[in-house]
Amino acid sequence: MNPRLPDPQILALALQATVLAHGQLREAATAFASELANGRGCARVGVGFLRGQQVELVAISHGSGENLHRQAFNPLTAAMDEAVQQGASVHWPAEGAPAIRHAHRLLLGERGGAVATVPIVHLGQAVGAVTCEWTTAPPDLPALVAELENSVSLAGPVLHLMAQREQPWYRRLRPGQAPDGSSRRRTAWLLAGAAGLLAAALALPVEYRVGGRARVEGQQTRAIVVPADGYLQAVHVRPGDRVAAGQLLLEMSDQDLQLQKRKWSSELGQYENAYASALARADRAAMVIALARVDEARAHLGLVESELQRARITAPFAGIVVDGDLTQSLGAPLERGKPLLQLAPLDRYRVMLQVDERDIGHVRAGQTGRLSLSALPWDALPIRAVRITPLARPVEGRNVFEVETDVTADAERIRPGLEGVGKLDTGRAALGWVWFHGVADWLRLVLWSWVA
Repeated sequence: MNPRLPDPQILALALQATVLAHGQLREAATAFASELANGRGCARVGVGFLRGQQVELVAISHGSGENLHRQAFNPLTAAMDEAVQQGASVHWPAEGAPAIRHAHRLLLGERGGAVATVPIVHLGQAVGAVTCEWTTAPPDLPALVAELENSVSLAGPVLHLMAQREQPWYRRLRPGQAPDGSSRRRTAWLLAGAAGLLAAALALPVEYRVGGRARVEGQQTRAIVVPADGYLQAVHVRPGDRVAAGQLLLEMSDQDLQLQKRKWSSELGQYENAYASALARADRAAMVIALARVDEARAHLGLVESELQRARITAPFAGIVVDGDLTQSLGAPLERGKPLLQLAPLDRYRVMLQVDERDIGHVRAGQTGRLSLSALPWDALPIRAVRITPLARPVEGRNVFEVETDVTADAERIRPGLEGVGKLDTGRAALGWVWFHGVADWLRLVLWSWVA
């Protein structure tokens, strides 16, 4: 060994420390090549990594890392390919060795000296190479190649990991390519198996569900309206209150009605007295007139009494107040027929399900499904389709049909106005059809419109 060259172990550790001192591949590879050239007296050291089927030059000693793809470097990369394909170190000159050295002889040419290439091995697979060139052949080239193998075995995998890290994501997903093509065959088999599993999964029959946004409503809603013109006097309920049948809900001001009642009661008494007086005088004409006025007064009095009864608005059935907060409208004037409150029964609900027009053809009355409400996201309530509205309406830029469904759930858990998502079971179909039939229908419609 040349005594002026550093100790091989010290040089190997120095090379590894040089690589680890850099964060980028080209900088680390250039520093590694320069340190190795200085330590082993090389005229030039090149570092390359396998990209697909060929070695790509990454760095050369004492270089900038630019213009490494010129044709002048083709003999150098060919020598690296020669060592990587054989999976062993190759040097020239050498006599009687079985390795193929044609590219190394061409690289060296007629200028003399020596050249040696050591593959970079990672997990038993050659992933790159380091090529060293000397202008004068070293005295013991095989021993020097063995030292190079030790140095590359320490620093080479680190450089390979840097190269892997800097590759695009789609290249990192691909496995390394072995020289005999076994990795490609394994990849092909894996892809074929994955395609078969995917085809089997797409053919698997699953339950096809159709649905959309849903809201809970009372099965019937009763509107409480103003019975006559007047003023609001008292409010006894608010939205969310439960009421019993006949319970007092609202009271309207009845001062005017009480005055009219007293007026017609007084006139009724007068007409009755006039009738009695005419009867005592046997004045038939006066009796007829007085009797007609008595009937008129009684009719007006009965009308006033009925309006007084309607001024006290009561619940027509037991239910819950779902709309109409009038607590801030006391004393406000009210017009006949104006809605005041809305009542819904406590134990009878329906769910209105919005189904897109593209899926309505799969919905039939009697189909069952599930409802998930925003207030009860973990409970799937059973529903059953009852009626399909025959007219679509636009909702958020799409046409939907409303499907009326029954819901069987505890009345304590749901309330009118709750919203969620409902789905109806329409039968079983292949998973691929469930996923892609919407796209296929859209393409069919587009093509039909173009052809037509």
